Amino acid sequence: MTDKAYTVFEERQKERGIDLQEVRRRLKALEIETPSWGYADQGTRFRTFPYKGAARTTLEKIDDAAAVHRFTGACPAVAIHIPWDKVDDYGTLTGYAEERGIRIGAINPNLFQEPEYMLGSVTNTDAAIRRKATEHLLECVDIARAVDSKVLSLWFSDGTNYPGQAPIRQRVNWMRECLQTTYGAMAPDMRMLIEYKFYEPAFYHTDLADWGMAFNMANKLGPQAQVLVDTGHHPQGTNIEHLVAYLLNERKLGGFHFNSRKYGDDDLIAGAINPYELFLIFYQIVDAMRDPDPAIAATANRIAYMIDQSHNIEEKIPAMIRSVLNVQVQYAKALLINFDEVREAQEKQDVLAAEDAVRSAFEQDVTPLLRAFREEDGLPVDPMRAYKESGLHEKVLGRVSKQETTPSGLK
Repeated sequence: MTDKAYTVFEERQKERGIDLQEVRRRLKALEIETPSWGYADQGTRFRTFPYKGAARTTLEKIDDAAAVHRFTGACPAVAIHIPWDKVDDYGTLTGYAEERGIRIGAINPNLFQEPEYMLGSVTNTDAAIRRKATEHLLECVDIARAVDSKVLSLWFSDGTNYPGQAPIRQRVNWMRECLQTTYGAMAPDMRMLIEYKFYEPAFYHTDLADWGMAFNMANKLGPQAQVLVDTGHHPQGTNIEHLVAYLLNERKLGGFHFNSRKYGDDDLIAGAINPYELFLIFYQIVDAMRDPDPAIAATANRIAYMIDQSHNIEEKIPAMIRSVLNVQVQYAKALLINFDEVREAQEKQDVLAAEDAVRSAFEQDVTPLLRAFREEDGLPVDPMRAYKESGLHEKVLGRVSKQETTPSGLK
């Protein structure tokens, strides 16, 4: 059945002028990092619901991340959050992950949980608190070295709720001073990815409110600093694929946090609400991969793809698998765009032909393609079904939940 379906698919793509060998090569190269916190108990500002299958320790988070990689073949790294995942021996932690077939990925400092950070961390009026925040960032650089991570992923909850609460311009300077110190401590092969968020938990102003502020900060720091785009961190109506194209053109797009939102920063499963938007984001990325400027192509090929979601009512591992599969689907569809056809229509200024050349790829059923390349790599052709039939589901559900509320984070 798979062979017949793929043969039909292959013939259709040949008619469309698509090189399927290149498509499959790029699909196999796609790596999507999963977050340790996505496997633990999570919640909202209203309630954290304990879930009996949630990971209770950092080692259990690694176990769950390894399971997602085992079923999808696409998630060889797990991001960790400090201090939630802080351990005494990072060599042992790295070895534990490697034994399970994955590695430690991005290091995510926590600068929103401590009581002192209520009014800001790196932008706090109190110099002693700013020093504490800087020291924590430097600690995370050391941890990155210890686990051989190449990415320091930064998000700040810093902001204010009321006009006049704090000196906005001065806070920009304080943040830059802190990040310059951190940047100077990084290894030459490390990257600092700067995330942004236009609101929540600060409701009047946020110190890094949008991609432009993150872009400006990254430019001031240097070439090892880039922007991290969280797909849920924008006002309604934002053209995310536009800003992605802009950042690619400036060689400053460093990474993604994938999730979906309907209203605010909902942190839902990636591709669950607006899959076309995710497809159009990948359209810009795949287009940049083909750019004649090697610096732009290199930027597009070096993007760190990460999941960042809050699974409050979903089972953790299958929710993560679903997110990964949704991302793969939209990436695969973007790889099926006939860019020669798009360029020809653009040069002729044929609006409808250009739009059709993009949309027609989105309308392709890529199920035969994904099943074929998984089968070729010895992976389950249906990862969700394979997980449910593996027995791991029941084993995970046998965990006894921690009854206390665990930090859910605000991202």
